[in-house]
Amino acid sequence: MTTADPNFDAEREARRERRFAAITKADTWFRVLGLAWITPVLRIGAGDNPRAQMGEIWRLLGVPVLAILGFLVLWGTLAPQVQTSLGAIPGPAQVWDQAQNLHADHLRQMERAADFYARQDERNAERIAAGDEPRYREFTGAPTFYSQIWTSIRTVFFGFLLATVIAVPLGIMAGLSQTANAALNPLIQVFKPVSPLAWLPIVSIVVSAVYATDDGWFEKSFLVSAITVTLCSLWPTLINTALGVASIDKDLVNVSKVLKMGTWTKIRKLVLPSALPLIFTGLRLSLGVGWMVLIAAEMLAQNPGLGKFVWDEFQNGSSDSLGRIMVAVFTIGIIGFLLDRLMFTIQSLFTFTNNR
Repeated sequence: MTTADPNFDAEREARRERRFAAITKADTWFRVLGLAWITPVLRIGAGDNPRAQMGEIWRLLGVPVLAILGFLVLWGTLAPQVQTSLGAIPGPAQVWDQAQNLHADHLRQMERAADFYARQDERNAERIAAGDEPRYREFTGAPTFYSQIWTSIRTVFFGFLLATVIAVPLGIMAGLSQTANAALNPLIQVFKPVSPLAWLPIVSIVVSAVYATDDGWFEKSFLVSAITVTLCSLWPTLINTALGVASIDKDLVNVSKVLKMGTWTKIRKLVLPSALPLIFTGLRLSLGVGWMVLIAAEMLAQNPGLGKFVWDEFQNGSSDSLGRIMVAVFTIGIIGFLLDRLMFTIQSLFTFTNNR
């Protein structure tokens, strides 16, 4: 009859505890990235209760996948029954076909651009050999779906960063000073509800008058869209920053007075660390608002980007237009989700919030 070695059992239990500690630590990042279902999979591999972990996998992965499949089945069933002037509403298969067509269009356009620049290089080589100055031109082909996605992302980030630079300092002022809060509050209440469709003509006129050059760093259409995003998206950050700063523990404020901290030192060492969770909440809301505003601004002003792509396809009126518009709709939604997760990941790096 053999007797179990207590040292061996203790070492095995210690290894098991270390594995679970590592999984628990990784779970924080899985949740940030929207991959929380990986944790129960790892726990099963580490020897945890399989039945309980399978329940977690079903809740975190099975239910969402089932809901998506149900949506696709419902969409594929009902879409052909709705007839429009352009034909039946496209189902999932037709939309996927249009996504592939847009990808193929992009590849063809990239080939044409490469051929254009190759021919230009050949002609310039001949000019240089003949002692003439080379001539360079940009490829002027129509923007592809991917290039319009990139244009929209660049625009929304520029407008969002500009809004952040404006909103965070103003929010800190409003949170620290009741006088500043009283001055800013009426302006916030008046301008916060204003639609981007109302701001857009004003911004277009002002940019055309002030930014008269055609050789500047930015195109006018880019500035119009970005400034419209700024004007509509700065309010959530401003309000949440002011709320976060005003909610700082009074004992900490008293400590700063006892230590005779300067204004900048107090903001850097006391105000910002305490208010960061609410500031980042405002930033996430602002980026989401900015992304929605941008699509509407591009559509109305016919500025380059996804909004213009949707409008052009609507005006095109071909049999493929509906499918392409739906590809754009899903793209807009997926990018909006990814932008939110990006901001949440950055928030998790700088704050200790447990909100997931």
